[in-house]
Amino acid sequence: MTARSVVSLRPVRAEDLDYLFALVRDPEARRMAAFTARDPDDRAAFDAHWARLLASPDVNRLVLVDGAPAGHAAVYGPPGEREVTYWIDRAHWGRGVATAALDALLDLVPERPLHARAAADNAGSCRVLRKCGFVATGHDRGFAHGRGEEVDEIVFTLG
Repeated sequence: MTARSVVSLRPVRAEDLDYLFALVRDPEARRMAAFTARDPDDRAAFDAHWARLLASPDVNRLVLVDGAPAGHAAVYGPPGEREVTYWIDRAHWGRGVATAALDALLDLVPERPLHARAAADNAGSCRVLRKCGFVATGHDRGFAHGRGEEVDEIVFTLG
């Protein structure tokens, strides 16, 4: 992202699924995200998952940088327990795209509280959440398919 790049969000459409499927298959990104689908190469499971998401009331947005796809951001879950999630294309890591996308998502979904989780060693994601006002409110540990092992995670809340 350059100083003049524009980060924006738009609803995810069926024609975005090939791009999103390619994103989740990136081994380095999967490892960093940690908590991913069991089998990232299972296109049928991916399509079934996205069919449910697109039919749900959840907020699913494609992240765009200068109009080109750069990731995904969402708010999901029941009121009072809603969580944010995002996945930024590795080509855009370290350029402020995740922070700008999360800021835009938070403007789009003003309800609070919102929650988020990040692998404890995912410094970039933890930094993005803190920049956007989230506060660490707990810790958890769970099996991370993206790493094939149990991983510590930080639970964040935006009040």
